Amino acid sequence: MERHPKLFGTDGVRGVANLEPITSETALKLGRALAHVFRNSSGRRRKILIGKDTRLSGYMLETALESGICSMGVDVWLVGPLPTPGIAFLTRSMRAEAGVVISASHNPFQDNGIKFFSRDGFKLDDETEARIEDLVFDDRVLAQHRALAGDLGKAARIDDSHGRYLVFLKACVPRSVMFDGLKVVIDCANGAGYKIGPEVLDELGTEVVTLAVDPDGKNINLNCGATHPEHLARAVLAEGANLGIALDGDGDRAILVDEKGEIFDGDDAMATLGIKMASEGKLNANTVVATVMSNFGLERALGKAGVTLVRTDVGDPAVAREMRNNSYNLGGEQSGHVIFMDHSTTGDGLITALLVLTVMVESGRPLSELRAMHRVPQVLENIKVRERRPLAEVPEVRRVIAAAEQRLNGTGRLLVRYSGTEMLARVMVEGEDSEVIGTIAREIGAAIQKNLGAHTLPKGKARAG
Repeated sequence: MERHPKLFGTDGVRGVANLEPITSETALKLGRALAHVFRNSSGRRRKILIGKDTRLSGYMLETALESGICSMGVDVWLVGPLPTPGIAFLTRSMRAEAGVVISASHNPFQDNGIKFFSRDGFKLDDETEARIEDLVFDDRVLAQHRALAGDLGKAARIDDSHGRYLVFLKACVPRSVMFDGLKVVIDCANGAGYKIGPEVLDELGTEVVTLAVDPDGKNINLNCGATHPEHLARAVLAEGANLGIALDGDGDRAILVDEKGEIFDGDDAMATLGIKMASEGKLNANTVVATVMSNFGLERALGKAGVTLVRTDVGDPAVAREMRNNSYNLGGEQSGHVIFMDHSTTGDGLITALLVLTVMVESGRPLSELRAMHRVPQVLENIKVRERRPLAEVPEVRRVIAAAEQRLNGTGRLLVRYSGTEMLARVMVEGEDSEVIGTIAREIGAAIQKNLGAHTLPKGKARAG
């Protein structure tokens, strides 16, 4: 049994703004706890950097975090709206002790979140998060260590943070490469990348057409950005553009669109760039890291090029952890979080776009001709369950799954798991024959429904990815 409510999820603290835990009161305590953890590591003066996206609630949370950090005798650097990977970069390059990002990524404006980076630009480890969480729920410890009046922290706004990040982004592109003659449409989701995205493309020579670059605090991700790339696809075709880029609200992911209006997602980017890096001897251990949700087509395309695909649990923190543990330099998710460890410590939608543009320029080919993977059809089944008993302990389910794997025999992929947030069993089957994978998914779903089900079995739908 937990001693207190759990604050941290897989990517920081998330929730509806102005409802627990995303309140001023909790943000103040998080600021104090973060400052206390890092203030005690040495005697020198500490500085913590705070950035955010464009949500209305960001002002409230920024002020509360700033107050909490300063109350513990630690200084604050305020960055303002900047993509999450920009905050990670600045935390590292400016030698801050930690970085804070106020964002709920691709979620609607009503939501917000608070996530932390350590001084090396990586998200905090579980142990450090647990220490911060314990302090939030133990006011006695924080009260005992508040700074005296003469030792309170100071806050200052970093006026050149935008320029620093811009220079960093351009440095990811070889100096010999310019994007002159290319027309690019960029959808910034009315989010954190609304200024920096168009500017870096313009400075590298592209003709830029912008979408969703007028944030008002409430329109972040609203029918735009990486979660709605269909709008970008229409704009690419209407403008006769060479490429479309859709960022999410905090700019750490990108979904691209080729000149024909076809989606080019994170799996596509990892296939194209992974194979190119391997051919140039630049892919560490000839390995790409992706999650269990990446399409089987990625695994097959990489395998044909002699590249190994290592899969992790869902979530970019799991991908980054695997990459760090084994010194891999390319990994990501189908959703567009792609991590190029040679450049950044976290997913960066703009870096993904710039590297894809670089391949286009160097090859002299349009993006549609650079696709390196064929997406395999996929069937998904969600079955409501009454309990999350290990599937290996249910003989009939275990038998049906084993038979399905034998039937696929390396021509497809099968994943059966429980949802982490709902009472659901999820069945995913991939393969070239839609009829076969549909039958397999239904058979497994029926076995789960019979032995563990709570309600009527939903019908599965086949889709290409």
